[in-house]
Amino acid sequence: MRASSGVAASRIWRYGRCATRGRETRAHSTTQGDTGRRRFVRQSVGVGLSMAMAMLAAPLGADAGVEYTRRGMSRFSQNDVEGSMEDFDRVIANDARYASYMWQRGISAYYLDAFDVGAAQFRDDVRVNANDTEEAVWAFLCEARDGAKGFEYARKNMLVTGKDSRPVMSSVYGLFAGQNDEGALREAGKRSASDEFYSALYLGLWYEVNGDAARAKQEILRANNTAYGKLSGDYMADVAKVHAKRRGWIV
Repeated sequence: MRASSGVAASRIWRYGRCATRGRETRAHSTTQGDTGRRRFVRQSVGVGLSMAMAMLAAPLGADAGVEYTRRGMSRFSQNDVEGSMEDFDRVIANDARYASYMWQRGISAYYLDAFDVGAAQFRDDVRVNANDTEEAVWAFLCEARDGAKGFEYARKNMLVTGKDSRPVMSSVYGLFAGQNDEGALREAGKRSASDEFYSALYLGLWYEVNGDAARAKQEILRANNTAYGKLSGDYMADVAKVHAKRRGWIV
């Protein structure tokens, strides 16, 4: 989380939701020295909250892990995925307690084709947060694209998570788990601007893992062109942009 001092927790959930859903709210920070950066507030329970509260009390710069996380996320958003991975690795080297919370590192690993690293990161993350649908899906993506494992392995070994309160993410999980089809996810994307973005993003990732580059490109570009993709400031909107850049679809 990031407090008014500019301090951010390393464990940052992507999808803004109210505290009663165990998610977090997101706003843009206008703190001096941090203009234009995102402010994330962790609203959950257990060790994640304990670490976040400890960080709130710390002065800016007191926790190198926080600084590396913030810089790594910034680097990723600028398509410096290699640099982001270096910073996320530094977070864990600085304090191993963060190891199970660095989902950003898993995403960077995916775009570096380090699929074994990414899968291990996401699986470790679900171990401490059993209701995280998106981490299970990203673990699937890593394992399906891993030449030593593949799609059938990923499907057979897909992580089972608790029911996601977000219909769009329930549909995402169902698609990857073989419980529903693409039409259900498209329909779920009609509920809100954020659902439209997430539906397109995960359809694009679904097509990519199934080897359909043309439809993957279509959906990822659609995600980027949604109002949410352009204006939300969500880290996953950065993921959609980086995806398109890494595949050579946009400059």
